[in-house]
Amino acid sequence: MSDSLIKLEGVTKVFLTDEVETHALSGIHLEIRQGEYVSIAGPSGCGKSTLLSILGLLDSPTDGTYVLNGRPVQHLSLPERARIRNREIGFIFQSFNLIGDLTVYENVELPLTYRGMPAAERKAAVTQALEKVGMAHRAKHLPSQLSGGQQQRVAVARALAGKPAVLLADEPTGNLDSKNGDSVMQLLAELHQAGATIVMVTHDARFARHAERTIHIFDGRVVQEQVESDPTRA
Repeated sequence: MSDSLIKLEGVTKVFLTDEVETHALSGIHLEIRQGEYVSIAGPSGCGKSTLLSILGLLDSPTDGTYVLNGRPVQHLSLPERARIRNREIGFIFQSFNLIGDLTVYENVELPLTYRGMPAAERKAAVTQALEKVGMAHRAKHLPSQLSGGQQQRVAVARALAGKPAVLLADEPTGNLDSKNGDSVMQLLAELHQAGATIVMVTHDARFARHAERTIHIFDGRVVQEQVESDPTRA
């Protein structure tokens, strides 16, 4: 049995607008194994976010195959995609995407409620996730009462609570100052060392070096793969 978690073969994505074809992705071949920490790097508009949307089942490829955890997912129905997203994929967004009138605890709990997880199990999962990111003491606070760095830690906890197969991070430091950005990157490094599989989109070469492997994308194609001999852990 292969430890391959994600496998893309010949994945393309074409957007049609006003009869103009935009080829966002062109023949992407990519394999990510369980426990890997991979960064996807490239200039703005190169297809990084489109690729992450496909990996996260938020979008479908125009052509090609996508196998997640041994299962082809490119042709699944919308309800099936939503179910897999909720159970197997943890999202960390640049803009945090916390719900303003819910407490920290409730924000982390919400995806588990959608999953139908029993209350006692939810409580244990939320508490453990908040402790892991150092935010248990802020469980009753609202997002507006937190700094940007703290909000991103809560967003990481929300992604972790359901024990997903993979964490997808889209420019997780994009809205943070350098100190908070470094802190979030350190947190991701610790999660990876504890066994998490992480795929991170970033345009910051300094943060890309935290990963074991960097996939460079240009004009919708993989142009280079770079393996870090000594990934940054600072």
